[in-house]
Amino acid sequence: MLMVLAEKRGRLVREIIDMGFLRTEEIIAAFRKVPREEFVLPQYKEYAYANEPLPIAAGQTISQPLTVAAMTEALQPASGMKILEVGAGSGYQAAILAEIVGGKGKVITTEFIPELARFAQDNLARCGYKNVFVILHDGSLGYGKEAPYDRIIVTAAAPDIPQALTEQLKEGGRLVITVGDELFLVEKDKEIKKTFLGYYAFVPLKGKHGYR
Repeated sequence: MLMVLAEKRGRLVREIIDMGFLRTEEIIAAFRKVPREEFVLPQYKEYAYANEPLPIAAGQTISQPLTVAAMTEALQPASGMKILEVGAGSGYQAAILAEIVGGKGKVITTEFIPELARFAQDNLARCGYKNVFVILHDGSLGYGKEAPYDRIIVTAAAPDIPQALTEQLKEGGRLVITVGDELFLVEKDKEIKKTFLGYYAFVPLKGKHGYR
C-alpha cells in the first residue's frame, strides 16, 4: 500500500511540474516527501494523490495539490524563515512549508475550528514535524505573539486583505491570500504591491476579519 501511494505521489508531482505549477527545486522536494495520505480522512487515503480537493472535518477541505503548489510557489518560502499560515485545515500545507524552512525555521499555523486544530496537530505530530506549531486562534487577526513574519499564507477566502496581516509582515516579506475568488501575491516593501495570480475556490475565512 505504501509503495503504491509513493508511486502515485511521484506521478502527481510530475503532473503538476508538467502543468507549470511546480518550478522551484526545494518546493518540488517537499511535495515529493510529504505523505498527503496522512493528512486526509482514512476513507479517502486511496484518493490522496488525485489532483483534487478532498473533504475533511467540519465541512472543510484539504486543498487541491495544484492549488497548494501555486500558492507555495508564489510564497517562495526558504530555509530558516518564520511563516504564519492562517487556516491549518488538515496540516498538509504546513507540512510542505515545514520541509522547506527546515530545522532553523518555524511555521505557526492558526485554526479557528477546534476539531480541525486537533486534526492538524495529530497529523503533523504523527509525521514527526517539530517545527510546526498549531494554534487555536482567530487567524484573521494574524498572530501578534510571533510577529513579524517572513511569509504569510491564508488558506481560506477573505472578504478583503486583513490589515493585521500586512502589519505583521516583515519588510521585504510576501503574503499570499485569496480575496473572494481572486488569488493575490502581496509584497511589502516601502509600499504594498498586489499582483493578481488567478481565480481559485476556497472555503470562507472565519473570524473577525473573515466571513462571520
